Amino acid sequence: MARLRKKACVALFLFTLFIFGTMMGLRTLKPSDGFSDLAPGLELMPLAADRMDRRSVSSDVFASPAHGNAVANTKIVYANSDSDGSIYYDIHIFYYVWYGNPKVDGKYVHWDHVLVPHWDPKIAASYPKGRHIPPEDIGSSFYPELGPYSSRDPAVLESHMEQLRAAAAGVLVLSWYPPGVADDNGEPTEDLVPAILDSANRRNIKVAFHIQPYKGRTDRTVHDNIRYIIDKYGKHGAFYRYKSSTGKNLPLFYIYDSYLTPPESWANLLSSSGSHSIRNTPYDGVFIALIVEEKHKHDILSGGFDGMYTYFASNGFSFGSSHQNWKAIKTFCDVNNLMFIPSVGPGYIDTSIRPWNNHNTRNRVNGKYYETSLQAALMVRPEIVTITSFNEWHEGTQIEKALPKKTQTRMYLDYLPHKPELYLELTRKWAEQFNKEKEQWLM
Repeated sequence: MARLRKKACVALFLFTLFIFGTMMGLRTLKPSDGFSDLAPGLELMPLAADRMDRRSVSSDVFASPAHGNAVANTKIVYANSDSDGSIYYDIHIFYYVWYGNPKVDGKYVHWDHVLVPHWDPKIAASYPKGRHIPPEDIGSSFYPELGPYSSRDPAVLESHMEQLRAAAAGVLVLSWYPPGVADDNGEPTEDLVPAILDSANRRNIKVAFHIQPYKGRTDRTVHDNIRYIIDKYGKHGAFYRYKSSTGKNLPLFYIYDSYLTPPESWANLLSSSGSHSIRNTPYDGVFIALIVEEKHKHDILSGGFDGMYTYFASNGFSFGSSHQNWKAIKTFCDVNNLMFIPSVGPGYIDTSIRPWNNHNTRNRVNGKYYETSLQAALMVRPEIVTITSFNEWHEGTQIEKALPKKTQTRMYLDYLPHKPELYLELTRKWAEQFNKEKEQWLM
């Protein structure tokens, strides 16, 4: 009997040891998708219950009037979708209308983009010069399903709006220059705004403005820009306004390269005590600045902005665009009553126009890079997520439909083995996920 009891004890001990070892082994397993290098410092999303415990920031966001913020003392209201819930107004997507072709414009515009030389002459000498020659050779590493189109083509605009609705993106953020002004490689496009608003309005899509840098841009000229935009377009049904629980409906403006203007100059425009303040006037709004370097956090705060966005789709390119920094940026914004609007993208490749910039390329990995960036954005509980971009083809950040194409001189990248709609479908999937999570945050 003693021998049997001894054997039973040994067996029980071994069985217990086996169970313990198995449990410990399972606990050490971590989900891995083989592309963690695309998002350094990012933990993959835990189960929903764990996510709720790990997020400590309240979903009730209040802004202090100390900096003249337009959202001062307002509690955010999440009225996020249109009447049938098919698009979401907290998904904002950057949109460009600088493309042209001979059929509509008499010449190619932007598709024939110049090859930008490196600033170091020694490095520049190692790379090709000149410009692209459409339609076979365009300034993009991908080829659009619509071909090298014109932004002035009504059929193209209608197709874009249908694609935006398929992606569930409720707010088109229009790259905007004042009348008669254009980027270095394009033509003025301000006259296209009415058609964009009308087309968007037919699909319940809203339009916000992304004010670009231009020669001579200052806080005073931006003041004039804001007055012009609101006076001309503010009553249009598609004009986007950010709604707060106080009943205010304020236009929201993104200011690209805002750091080019000193914060004390912005404060003259954006703080309530500024010399030409627009606060509490008919031209008040929600103004979102670009954060590139870490120090820009403080400049944005002192400049009187209402929040910050990151724009760049290349994770690790800048402090602001690095996923691993988003939690710290969000904390800073929460403490200082600012909005944090992370920007996500499907990938990045601009070597078709900057052939020396290969080190900033971020491969799409069949959509995994995009989903990683979307996941990183949701983990910081933002009010709005921006997507870079719908159609910035030069930098390879587009989610617009692309086709496989091979010419005598080039092999374009594509979305294979998936369909041209891949990134539209992924955007819708994550837009729906974003809004489901918001409902949990508010519980």
